Amino acid sequence: MEGPCRMTSAPPAGDVVLVTGASSGIGQATARLFAERGARVFGTSRRARPDGAGVEMLQLDLRSAESVQHCADEVTARAGRIDVLVNNAGVMHEGFAEETTPAEAQAVFATNFFGTTRLVHAVLPGMRARRRGRVVNVGSLAAWVGEPGEAFYAASKAALARYTEALRHEVWHLGIRVTLVEPGVFTTDVLRAATTSKAAITDYDGPRESARHTLHQALRKGGDPREAAELIWKAATTPMPRGRYGAGREGFWVPRLRTLLPQRLFDTLLRRGYGLPR
Repeated sequence: MEGPCRMTSAPPAGDVVLVTGASSGIGQATARLFAERGARVFGTSRRARPDGAGVEMLQLDLRSAESVQHCADEVTARAGRIDVLVNNAGVMHEGFAEETTPAEAQAVFATNFFGTTRLVHAVLPGMRARRRGRVVNVGSLAAWVGEPGEAFYAASKAALARYTEALRHEVWHLGIRVTLVEPGVFTTDVLRAATTSKAAITDYDGPRESARHTLHQALRKGGDPREAAELIWKAATTPMPRGRYGAGREGFWVPRLRTLLPQRLFDTLLRRGYGLPR
């Protein structure tokens, strides 16, 4: 096992795990998986609903510094510490880049990037003091592909990827392990809470609808969130975690195709896949 970090492939009884965005989808599957396997799990959502599956739910609004600090303090007060932080919460915004206002773009980053970094900032002091801990940031395949109609979602996840990489190196000597898990396409409720650009531009009507249809169809046929949860479990418990794990078929293949294929061919395939003019 590496350094002073004692996390093994099965968390010791009493390890404390905090999972954001745990009311549905990948977050819910992850929180329940950790609870099933013996961890004490706290889950968060904007409205703290009882889970009934061994997960203690807390209210958290990642856009609020006060809410973030209160959540971290509440877990520490109840359980004494946070051993594993899984940053899963995120929001999606639908609309082409020119149609998206600065305020709408900032709202995406407020949760997907700055909210995540804010919670990491609140949790790290305790991990540093104990010289152990795990941080698993849940990114997205969108960090590798500028999906039409999801420009600012993709940008927020790309920012999270680079932040996670830098943080991983910065805290390594402290016994804290940081990993990025990038899911491909999974069936979740992310679209139910998605916002939409209000300033639609008619020049984009056709391509926007094609891209939107492609995305919605893919998500309806996506994989089981439990598969992504298993990979998050691996990232949080394996003695020597990798810096990045890709979840699902797309999470495995798309980064490789992006690296291996000529840019022009990759672009052509992407536009064809989204039904855009070539």
